[in-house]
Amino acid sequence: MSQKTEKHTFQAEIQQLLDIVIHSLYTDKEIFIRELISNAADACEKLRFRQSSGEAIHQPEVDLKISIATDDQAHTITLTDTGIGMTRDELIENLGTIAHSGSKAFLKQIAEGKEKPDANLIGQFGVGFYSAFMVAEEVKVHSRSYQADAEGHSWLSEGSGSYEIEGAPDWPRGTRIFIKLKEEDKEFAQASKVESIIKQYSNFVPFPIELNGEVVNKMSAIWTRSKNEIKDEEYNEFYHYIGHDHEDPVTRLHFAVDAPLDIKSLLYVPAKNMETLGLARSESEVHLYCRKVLIQSKAEQLFPEWCRFLKGVVDSEDLPLNISRESMQDSALMQKLNKVLTSRFIKHLDGMAKKDEETFYKVYDQYHRFLKEGVATDFTHRESLSNLLRFESSSLDKGKRTSLKEYVGRMKDDQKDIYFLLASSRDTAEQSPYLEVFQSRHLEVLFLFDPIDEIVMDHLGRFDEKTLTAAEKAELEIEESNDSTTALSEEDAKDLAAW
Repeated sequence: MSQKTEKHTFQAEIQQLLDIVIHSLYTDKEIFIRELISNAADACEKLRFRQSSGEAIHQPEVDLKISIATDDQAHTITLTDTGIGMTRDELIENLGTIAHSGSKAFLKQIAEGKEKPDANLIGQFGVGFYSAFMVAEEVKVHSRSYQADAEGHSWLSEGSGSYEIEGAPDWPRGTRIFIKLKEEDKEFAQASKVESIIKQYSNFVPFPIELNGEVVNKMSAIWTRSKNEIKDEEYNEFYHYIGHDHEDPVTRLHFAVDAPLDIKSLLYVPAKNMETLGLARSESEVHLYCRKVLIQSKAEQLFPEWCRFLKGVVDSEDLPLNISRESMQDSALMQKLNKVLTSRFIKHLDGMAKKDEETFYKVYDQYHRFLKEGVATDFTHRESLSNLLRFESSSLDKGKRTSLKEYVGRMKDDQKDIYFLLASSRDTAEQSPYLEVFQSRHLEVLFLFDPIDEIVMDHLGRFDEKTLTAAEKAELEIEESNDSTTALSEEDAKDLAAW
């Protein structure tokens, strides 16, 4: 029996979005494949989550996968997934209306002139489906929801104001996107071209990607393997994918423990601190898995705020698959994970400082403010973080830095305080009358050049049972000493007061 065809008009905002995609995004057209694969993987992930939660699934025996078929004679490319699928109403809402908040955000950024039309923006705002219209004369979507009583439907549009929907009752679970390519974009019907794009952008998608019947992606849950069998190239390739970064990381931490929790983790430190480049405040890019199933992307509860520069994955078999984001906020299990992971990362940096000082300073020079933020805000790890702080010193050559522990090791036997001097530069510090007083008594002074260092010292207060004391506040203690070698003379006191 023939199905009734319904004709709908795009909301004005969606038509505006399509016009931007079709007429402005003329470079890097290949990203439409990346975006459609990403959507397909997300659909499969959602289906897998529902299966693990015990929901009834239509065709539960069907494997989760993504299939791509090309026809370079007909100039077509078809992408199919066996994921969650869509109902008729979801097709209309997701593809024909502005209900999607990402669509609104995308248009707002363009309208306000904050962003130029850019292909990469599509993925950032979650409207990747529309990228198909960069290359399409026509797009046809067949979809059937995972729900047992749902029916299949097809959606058809040329991107020019309207779309059609009709029933497709015999359609299997999942979604198929059929694209009739424009003449100038027929290269995307070539299997070799599509294969190279898959390997560039989607090689680690956690579902098989078949291209004309052959699996292309070589996804491996690399964090579950022994680090002894993984080459640097593999580690870096995985980082490029999950970190969205073309540069290699400056360091990585790959470890597995089974007590007090079962944890497999692979963490990376990017070579550059993006916050110092004038970009927005970093967000956590550590993703949480349970037995290789994604629980939450960008799981900010895994680490304290000061660790937000980290990228990577954490996999714990102790997590229930159906844990909600709300329960994660207060979960004692998440708190344990946070404590173990943070402690291991600090231990990694501490070990690096002792065994590979060059790499440590590459990390420190980029991220010292994050570590200092941790000293000021993370009471649990304040003491261990303080071991990572580095400062120039009156006892060291310019450019050389010391730890607080090394300073304590050089202290006089009767010295009770760690002295520091706040200054804008080494030259300014060395010209300070405060320094002259301490040098005359052979007391080492740390030089603090970062404006936030004073806050850090205030929060730290003490180190190794020694009081952290600003040079300008040490006057009374030295004056009151009965030791003539450390007491300030009246003349010195006048000099300091005048300075």
